[in-house]
Amino acid sequence: MDERIQDIYLSNKSAKDQWMNFLKKRGIGNFAENETKFIEQTIGIFADDGSLIATGSLANNVIKYVAVCDLGAQSKGARFNKIISELESRLALLDRFHYFVFTKPEYQLSFEYVGFRTLAATEFGVILEKGTPNITEYLAKIPRFDNGKVASIVMNANPFTNGHRYLVEKAAKENEHVYVFVVSQDSSLFKTSERFELVKKGTADLKNVTVVSGGDYMVSFVSFPSYFIKNADEIIKYQTMLDARIFKTQIIQPLRITSRYLGSEPLSHTTNLYNDALTQELSDKIDVVIVDRLQIDKEVVSATKVRRAIAENKINQCLEYIPKTTATYILENLEELQLRIKKGQKIDGN
Repeated sequence: MDERIQDIYLSNKSAKDQWMNFLKKRGIGNFAENETKFIEQTIGIFADDGSLIATGSLANNVIKYVAVCDLGAQSKGARFNKIISELESRLALLDRFHYFVFTKPEYQLSFEYVGFRTLAATEFGVILEKGTPNITEYLAKIPRFDNGKVASIVMNANPFTNGHRYLVEKAAKENEHVYVFVVSQDSSLFKTSERFELVKKGTADLKNVTVVSGGDYMVSFVSFPSYFIKNADEIIKYQTMLDARIFKTQIIQPLRITSRYLGSEPLSHTTNLYNDALTQELSDKIDVVIVDRLQIDKEVVSATKVRRAIAENKINQCLEYIPKTTATYILENLEELQLRIKKGQKIDGN
């Protein structure tokens, strides 16, 4: 049987329907917009009769929607290798030499066989990486501390508020060293570089605080692909547990981290679930410290309120929520921030 690799253009309805039906038959039925909108390329192996027998997609530096039909174990393995090899070649043409795959646990060994390294695994899904710079190289660039208690905080800081500052100050008082990891996913009102600088400037006087990029390893847990999971509750469990296990298995020991500080979350059910997952996963290794959120006039300080003030041009109403460094940046860049919102940048959520 002749087989050929060719592009699948998901903008073509019949091609997309064939692709979706093929995946559904192999247990992948989640085609939500947040899972498909960043897909850049999709390829398939087709039989000479036009039937689809394997597929895979690229979204930024993530390989996803990989599936192969069951036509014998040997041919299935060969087609899997062929799909992955082609996707890796296309990533190289895009100058992407470090990439990830999120997949069902039963495919973990198949990806490891072609050179991927498992970062973390849960009963719902697995994350693997391949290429360079990998997690070993990422960790090698972070300063190390050989004595004393080492605390950690992971934040998006969109933007950095007095609430964030309050959490960092508490960790800094209770530990010899504090890592503040800034999420590097560029999907917020404030860009990654802006958020990182606001955190650095907002904590510059705290000499035992080290601000670090979260790189590819500390991302917003809701951004983890979950196209291979059908149940909404299981998606939340998978995303939160996977994020916790990456931190537990890859980050804690090399950096000698002894605690992780979290802000309580009275306003978000999902974030509460995330805090619970972190506590369950990490508490046998390090202390998990949940700090009550800072309140001003009985109002919880939140970055969401600051973003809404920007959108409504009411900055003066939120100045007590933010450090002077953040206030200065917002006032100097107010028009640009408001323009991003007008162009569709969402301001709710984290």
